[in-house]
Amino acid sequence: MGRRPTFYLWIYQAGKRRLPKTANEIAPIIEPSLEAMGYRLVRVAFLGARRATLQIMAERTDDAPMTVDDCTEISRSVSALLDVADPIAEAYLLEVSSPGLDRPLTRPEDYDRFAGFEAKVELGRPLDGRKRFRGRLLGRAPDSRDHVRLAGEAGEVLLPLADIAKAKLVITDDLLAARSTPLH
Repeated sequence: MGRRPTFYLWIYQAGKRRLPKTANEIAPIIEPSLEAMGYRLVRVAFLGARRATLQIMAERTDDAPMTVDDCTEISRSVSALLDVADPIAEAYLLEVSSPGLDRPLTRPEDYDRFAGFEAKVELGRPLDGRKRFRGRLLGRAPDSRDHVRLAGEAGEVLLPLADIAKAKLVITDDLLAARSTPLH
């Protein structure tokens, strides 16, 4: 299990009357505001079976480390936006965090940005009988930007971007050493 993101901020939201939206429907509500504030949305996820948690994972667009103040600012903005839009039917916790070292790779450009680092990638459907891959990211294929190049023990493999169910960086010495300098 990888390291948890550095900072968390939880806010309890009272019950709502509308049907819950998916994480993909929440992102367009909050992303423009986060971008205007100088943050990049990394992931929106609903977690927890017994106690619903809306997780907002964000990072600074200037690639400076996230602080507790950053998470507080994001939390206040997101909370206000969701209070107005009222998209979630049940009570939930709002969790705002930084992505951490073993960050998820959620956007196509993440595979280029973190090229050279080790990653775990899981596909939604098998490729040559496999769904799970681990290796060094080589970025997206230059001739076909809809595939991710990954160098593993068995050689280089091209993974269809559309088939990637989840992917994240693996904490290695290289990643720890790079942590002290901004990543593109």
